[in-house]
Amino acid sequence: MTRRSTAAGALATGAAGLLLALGAAAPAHAAGYRYWSFWESDAGKWTYATQGPATARPADGDAIGFRFALSEDSADATRPTAAPDFAAICADVGKTAGTKRIAVVVDFGTPKDAPAGETPPKTAPTTGCARVAENGTGADALAAVATPLRYDSSAMLCGIAGYPKQGCGEAVADAPDVTATSATSAPKAAEEDGGGPSLGLLVGGGAVLALGAAAVWKSRRRA
Repeated sequence: MTRRSTAAGALATGAAGLLLALGAAAPAHAAGYRYWSFWESDAGKWTYATQGPATARPADGDAIGFRFALSEDSADATRPTAAPDFAAICADVGKTAGTKRIAVVVDFGTPKDAPAGETPPKTAPTTGCARVAENGTGADALAAVATPLRYDSSAMLCGIAGYPKQGCGEAVADAPDVTATSATSAPKAAEEDGGGPSLGLLVGGGAVLALGAAAVWKSRRRA
């Protein structure tokens, strides 16, 4: 066997090893997360909020929504089932100086979304019209219509009206029945997007291929 064929064999072996490693790194099923997603009104429809309720500052006449569900990630989050209808929700609440009105929708989700041993406190979404200070946040509006609230140390919303009683955006090992319907914080990214190899694996695999290619190049020069 020539040096060139030996180096080529090493390169092929390294490439095969990399492919096997990448295949082993990809999980069979994506992880899901149970959490309260946060939504904002946009032209009469729900849109996934780009920041958490503790920092979002809705304007007078806006609607915000919260939905508890089992979702794969933020792009798979389930919208509240009640419409962001400010006119209907705040029909009886007038504007006063120094305040703003925000329609709030809270959807506790379905029994299949509930953590083990718990059930949603209500089967239908609840709504309320919050009157808060002009600089009030989405969290202020939520606190005005639904208590108690529970947050973790990173200001992620964990519970609304005592639901769920514990936990905060934990990953669920296997979520084959997750229903995709749209894009509160987003769930804690323990594995980021959950799929695909890590950066370290890719870098290491690239190094294997690079070393193999260098061996082939050297053998050709010597030949």
